[in-house]
Amino acid sequence: MVHLATCSGILGGNVNSEVATKPLGSHRDHHPAADTLIHRGFIGLCYHWLGSETRSVSERLLEREVRVNMPEVTYGGENGKTVELEVDPDLVAVRARRGGSLREGPVQGRETALLNEMDTVQSFPEVGVEVYRRRERSSRSMEEMRRELHESPATRFAGRVLVNKQSREPVLYTENLFVKFRDDKSRDDCLAVLRDANLTVKRELPYATNAFFVAAPEGTGQWVFDIANELLARDDVEYCHPELVRRLGRRTIFPQQWHLKTTAVNNRWISASANVEAAHTITIGRGVTIAVIDTGIDIDHEEFSGRGKIVAPRDATARNDNPRPNARAEKHGTACAGVVCGAGRFGASGVAPRAKLMPIRMISQLGSQAEADAFYWAANNGADIISCSWGPADGAWWNPGDPLHDTEVELPDSTRLAIDYAVTQGRDGLGCVVFFAAGNGNESADNDGYASYERVLAVAACNDRGERSVYSDFGSAVFCAFPSNDFAWPEENHPAPLTPGIWTTDRMGWRGYSDDDYTNSFGGTSSACPGAAGVAALVLSTNESLRWDEVRGILRSSCDQIDPQGGAYDEDGHSRFYGYGRLNAERAARAGGGQPRRVHGRRVHGRRVHGRRVHGRSADDDLDLTDEGYEGAAEVTRELLLSSLLAAQGAQIQDLRERLARLELDR
Repeated sequence: MVHLATCSGILGGNVNSEVATKPLGSHRDHHPAADTLIHRGFIGLCYHWLGSETRSVSERLLEREVRVNMPEVTYGGENGKTVELEVDPDLVAVRARRGGSLREGPVQGRETALLNEMDTVQSFPEVGVEVYRRRERSSRSMEEMRRELHESPATRFAGRVLVNKQSREPVLYTENLFVKFRDDKSRDDCLAVLRDANLTVKRELPYATNAFFVAAPEGTGQWVFDIANELLARDDVEYCHPELVRRLGRRTIFPQQWHLKTTAVNNRWISASANVEAAHTITIGRGVTIAVIDTGIDIDHEEFSGRGKIVAPRDATARNDNPRPNARAEKHGTACAGVVCGAGRFGASGVAPRAKLMPIRMISQLGSQAEADAFYWAANNGADIISCSWGPADGAWWNPGDPLHDTEVELPDSTRLAIDYAVTQGRDGLGCVVFFAAGNGNESADNDGYASYERVLAVAACNDRGERSVYSDFGSAVFCAFPSNDFAWPEENHPAPLTPGIWTTDRMGWRGYSDDDYTNSFGGTSSACPGAAGVAALVLSTNESLRWDEVRGILRSSCDQIDPQGGAYDEDGHSRFYGYGRLNAERAARAGGGQPRRVHGRRVHGRRVHGRRVHGRSADDDLDLTDEGYEGAAEVTRELLLSSLLAAQGAQIQDLRERLARLELDR
């Protein structure tokens, strides 16, 4: 048994940039959910018991507690997986009336004194909600503090917080629901059921038949769980669950591009790449569009500034077409985008430098409807590949006792159906190839409903020694590995890495990972995931008619089984640490049907990964006659001759480097 949350709801009905219709009735008179067929009798009794004088119902519930069943949510239909939640009595969720944090502003209010007796647990800036925990030595009870915060004119509400029973991670709910009726039910009948339940349709979801994103009346609070479960019990409802949001974990940890080629870093040869430079003699990703769903992406960066590089930009959270970073902390997406398809014209190349980038900003928390909308946008606007370097929050990789390690997080039906749409309807029915980062918790990716979904490819991280990165998640869900950064772990005899991390694009100015427009320390499975997505783009660039599962098959057969002893590959060639192994981009590009590219009848070898500037352009650009920005065939010819000479010299130098690297390894 748990306490009922305040009737204002943990997040309320208007937190997802979508304005719900004004509910019937007023909070002051009666609970709006009492107008629904569902729960009408019981809620009526509750409100008769509580009384209906001048104070709001939410104020009354702060003084007295109504016992209800433990909130439950079911994913996968009536016979699917049920998740139980409970109220943590030491937590409070506070939403400021002006948005943002109550701690912000030139002049702080009286409520700041209360907050000084609490520790911030989590922040959800996109909806202006912060979760606080009462300190053990506080002089006041949490109930007193919650009441004072609720009565403050600076707060919209201060409510109780639901948590996962096992991990104790906060799980916030909106008063929105995802409802999918069975395919054979008419639209009018679906709408009639929703009307009878007093649910307002915010949007009809185009990626699934008879799917709706709906809002309960503001003030429904935790009754939204019961509404969902009773709808799900109907024979004509296939899936139904409240919109639950939890902390979204970005898959990052915190020359040069050793992950793309054998090269020297800090005067030491590193030979642990995905063989991408060799793949660039075959293809550089032209004709492929890669969607990166992440934090805001700095599309004004010089590596994304070429004509036609950016297509169909989107902010899935704000529901507009501006994917640029907004908050100070938004730097993750720019780095991911650079790994997969940075142009390589000025400072850093992606795995598929001539692929187009579809930047999709999604800063809503895990499980939100915006998450599903992002996949639909990508598939419906021409994405071939979708890269997702995020997922459930990771446990601390160095702490085996962290309860997050064993926490199972289900993939919501709303998001699963959107992924299904992308995989079955994207690319005119050939299907988008969807990648997820496996995770950075040194824990089982099989507990992650996103990375372990059968229609996505989960990418683990391997290091600059050709072994597992210490934080990388593992399990049967892991499909492949791609080079990324690492950390020392002396207690487990895990050596320090040879390099700082992955060199890639950074958010411009001082708000990135570095003070430059590039960083050399990106990493985690956040970096491995877009790297693998870039290899898939190279494959599709050589053969655009491949189905998504055929691309998956090519990638599987193109992996190198690194670390044969530690990898413990089974009879099917699968390792729980590396999947089918570290991707070999050249082998994958050849398997897709590609042959070495030719310029004026000559094979081009040794393309430079870092763009060497030639008369104001990069050597990579000059090798391709169709690249934009040239003025006159004579200039093109001169630069082609010069770049061909540079390429030939580069091939000889690269050959010597690889021989030296092999000699060092043999010693």
